[in-house]
Amino acid sequence: MSETGLMKDDFTLSEEPLRLFAEWLSDAEKSEPNDPNAVALATVDADGLPDVRMVLLKGFDEAGFVFYTNFESAKGVEILGSMKAAMCFHWKSLRRQVRVRGPVEVVSDEEADAYFASRPRGSRIGAWASKQSRPLESRFALEKAVAEYTARHAVGTIPRPDYWSGFRIRPQSIEFWHDRPFRLHDRVVFAADGKGGWAKKRLYP
Repeated sequence: MSETGLMKDDFTLSEEPLRLFAEWLSDAEKSEPNDPNAVALATVDADGLPDVRMVLLKGFDEAGFVFYTNFESAKGVEILGSMKAAMCFHWKSLRRQVRVRGPVEVVSDEEADAYFASRPRGSRIGAWASKQSRPLESRFALEKAVAEYTARHAVGTIPRPDYWSGFRIRPQSIEFWHDRPFRLHDRVVFAADGKGGWAKKRLYP
């Protein structure tokens, strides 16, 4: 049986977590009703109090898992303060979960510029207009800011704000979980071995 077949029939036999993640994400793209790339992002504030919210995964490879945000938002400030974060994907339609933990790095300006340019024009305007996570006096104030930046960038390209970019979580561990009857779930965790490879172990559910 091929490695692909093994992963689909029994993911616990896989030896390569990123390939397995790619297959699970592909499955989710076929079965989830919307946003299969949605993921819960966990950070901690300056007092060590955890914080969590949903973001969208915008890319992944051997280097890590990438998402974009306003660096002056709560999550931006918290990540820049610790340069560590965790993610949890949950695909209810598949009864699967993936957890990712590790240090964080800022993506290159070239990566951020390319992704920002690919966003819908309204989303690029919104990145300028929204003071993300900060107090908003009224909905009208936000709409006024959107109108002002729309007029300012009525023609031509919309540049990426200096405070808007991406983060990459470089995984120290990736855990895969699959629901099984009677709570006898399958759990496998891959830990980076520091040599470019992975050490795998199975966990009690």
